[in-house]
Amino acid sequence: MRIIGVDPGTARTGFGVIDYFSDRFAVVDYGYVKTETGLLLPHRLGLIYRELQKIIKEFKPERLAIEELFFNKNTRTAMSVGQARGVAVLAAVQAGVMISEYTPLQVKQAVVGYGRATKQQVKYMVKALLGLPEPPAPDDVADALAVAICDAFYASGKGLLFS
Repeated sequence: MRIIGVDPGTARTGFGVIDYFSDRFAVVDYGYVKTETGLLLPHRLGLIYRELQKIIKEFKPERLAIEELFFNKNTRTAMSVGQARGVAVLAAVQAGVMISEYTPLQVKQAVVGYGRATKQQVKYMVKALLGLPEPPAPDDVADALAVAICDAFYASGKGLLFS
């Protein structure tokens, strides 16, 4: 099964494309869509949407995994991230890709085995599970790969990696 994980943001939207078959992971591609600070939000969202469309078209994932929106203290940031999340979901829907949403707690539990894991612990386990030479960076990419790994475990019926 091919999965694209997405970590939405207006400055950087991380993505990670993985294959998961017979309890094995294979990394297909990962990176991020960067938008320029000076662009107005609608133009940033348009760029994110177009780039994700291209990525989905190129790699043809069966599933898109994305974190549920986490509201923090900065409402303005939460709103713009929510809009970036919306264009990612729209790109998947228009391509006929199944969408799964996970809380940050579910992602950490699936990848690390502990729902309160640190970013460093998540990055380390993403590196180990995917056989990467070094932890993925920046954090947006690591988070996108982590949500894809989480989806692989849930979608395959394996549940959590750790019980």
